Amino acid sequence: MLQPLEFTNLLSWLDTTLRDNMPEFWVLFIKFVLVAVALLAAYAFIAIILIYVERKITAFFQARFGPNRVGKYGILQSFADVIKILLKEIIRINNVDRFLFFAAPFFMIVASMLTFGAIPFGKSLQSVDFNIGVLYVSAVSSLGIIGVLLAGWSSNNKYSMIGAMRSGAQFVSYELSAGFALMTIVILTGTMSFSEMIAKQEFCWNIFNGHISSIIAFIIYLISGHAETNRGPFDLPEAESELTAGYHTEYSGLQFGFFYLAEYLNMFIIAAIATTVFLGGWMPIQIHGLESFNQVMWFIPSYVWFFGKTGVLIFLSLWVRWSFPRLRIDQLLNLEWKYLLPINLVNIVVMVILVLAGLTLTDLFPILAP
Repeated sequence: MLQPLEFTNLLSWLDTTLRDNMPEFWVLFIKFVLVAVALLAAYAFIAIILIYVERKITAFFQARFGPNRVGKYGILQSFADVIKILLKEIIRINNVDRFLFFAAPFFMIVASMLTFGAIPFGKSLQSVDFNIGVLYVSAVSSLGIIGVLLAGWSSNNKYSMIGAMRSGAQFVSYELSAGFALMTIVILTGTMSFSEMIAKQEFCWNIFNGHISSIIAFIIYLISGHAETNRGPFDLPEAESELTAGYHTEYSGLQFGFFYLAEYLNMFIIAAIATTVFLGGWMPIQIHGLESFNQVMWFIPSYVWFFGKTGVLIFLSLWVRWSFPRLRIDQLLNLEWKYLLPINLVNIVVMVILVLAGLTLTDLFPILAP
């Protein structure tokens, strides 16, 4: 029978070849370099694709064509924009804190890159598998707010500073709900490792296994994650009508490009983590007793499952962004502190009760357990 086009055999062959011909030090060195290059290439490529996809989806919602000149269906427009932004002059701004001003974009890129590297894209396609993966991504993704605050402070611009203060308040607030939503599933699965979480979702995804409690955690995580990316209707830090471009108003050229790339990658990361924790990650749909069906599902490569599920969540994010008006700052903070956070705290207690009472689906129906 034909096998799916996975990378497992290729990676095993590469590892064997290197170990047969080189000392351990050079084997590890070459592996680290290859992984870094692969992650950087994937980081840039996914951001470029997301920019094109958002433009097309936005055009569809607004009854426009979107990019349609550069390449077939405008598919090369994003690549042309990347070349343009690389060639743009970086404008020198007077009276800024130069060190912090230049350091801020790197905090954004490094924070999103560190999170991006821990995502399991498919079977054997995870650069590092921490046993505390959920805690790790929650911690390193939070570093991005440092870049935002530094950008606002160092720009010596009142609009940038206001945008940074708004973003700080928004990020810190919604980070609580996002973390609690993930902790709800940690209680359900009993692990923080992404690989173990995926393995436990072979026949029943976490969003269904924890009954209504998992569904509530999933919805809260999507809302909180969307707010953390500063995208509409939670885009007060970049409100064009009030703050020009918010905390990156004074940035140009490649520096602005770093903020731009990080924003789109953060959107992907939020969807990827939701896919991994709630929707089975790269695991295909499996049904007990239907072996023929299961074989067909396994024939589809694992990374196709992962990017397919993630793509659906990204589409949902774009749908929300281009459908709802921007919230006021009081509405934004009230939503978190008066509604999402209390619901989240109660939801965690409910999940603890479900787990201790053995009322999850895999406990009630052991056939659903892997």
